[in-house]
Parts: sequence; C-alpha cells; structure tokens
Amino acid sequence: MREIMKDLDRWRSQGKRVALARVVDLDGSGPRDPGAAMAVNEDGVVVGSVSGGCVEGAVVEEALDIIETGERRMVTFGYSDDEAFAVGLTCGGTIHLFIEPFDW
Repeated sequence: MREIMKDLDRWRSQGKRVALARVVDLDGSGPRDPGAAMAVNEDGVVVGSVSGGCVEGAVVEEALDIIETGERRMVTFGYSDDEAFAVGLTCGGTIHLFIEPFDW
C-alpha cells in the first residue's frame, strides 16, 4: 500500500475518482500475499499490483465498473476458473480480492 500512496495523493489533488483492489485471502499458492494493493483511476491508469501481472487486466475492468457504480465487491480468480486461466492465473491457487471506491 505504501508504494501507491504518492500516486493516490496526486490523483486526489487532481480530483480523480479511484478504485482500490486489495488481496484479502489466498487458497493455495498465489502471486502476491494478502495486503497487496492496486489502485485504478477513472482514466484507467494503474499503480501497484495484486497478482504480479497475471490478472491485472481483469481487475482493471472490475475497478472501472466499481468507479462508475460505487459498489464494493469481492472478486475471486482461481486456477480452475476459465476466466482465471484466460487471463493467466496459472499459479495453481485462488486469489480473493476486495475492490472498492477509494474514499478520500
């Protein structure tokens, strides 16, 4: 989270809407540990990482939807999920993310 604070502060000063995704749990192995964070602003600019790149694209899509709707949600990607395999999550585990609008 610390690595994205500078960008979050800059986006706040620019009046950008932002969604924050955080790893909250893993089943089996995962690319990033719980606590890893990624922020996406309304322009689709990304800072941080929740998966080392393997599901980031799908997370960006979810985050942009959350910016528009204002709804928080849990999102799960697992090795057996067709979507997870399609986006590259081949580490053999399941990653659970909580994505929410970032409240300044």
